[in-house]
Amino acid sequence: MKKKAKDLTILNVKDTSSFADYIIICSGTSSRQVQAIAASVHKNLKASGAIPLGIEGEQLGQWILMDYDDVIIHIFYEPIREFYDMERLWSDIPKMVIDEHMAEVTALKKGM
Repeated sequence: MKKKAKDLTILNVKDTSSFADYIIICSGTSSRQVQAIAASVHKNLKASGAIPLGIEGEQLGQWILMDYDDVIIHIFYEPIREFYDMERLWSDIPKMVIDEHMAEVTALKKGM
């Protein structure tokens, strides 16, 4: 996520969920940044041939949900992410926290 997404976390939900294999969660420090992150994700995935089943919350930029079938992406404005604390809801599943200095993720760690 090249638009400086913060606290990028990938959750492996394939063994506990019927709706997705992975959930990706990240934050932005403003609603404009959240919208920019979502636009960048959409543009890059579209270029690779991935079309979303749905995108919700783009106008407000507080919490944008992008449904790419097996991958669900949540892009939060930081205070909204803290309030909902989704990682706590999925605390017992494999997760991968991405270092914010990484330019891109090219592979998932073992067990993901």
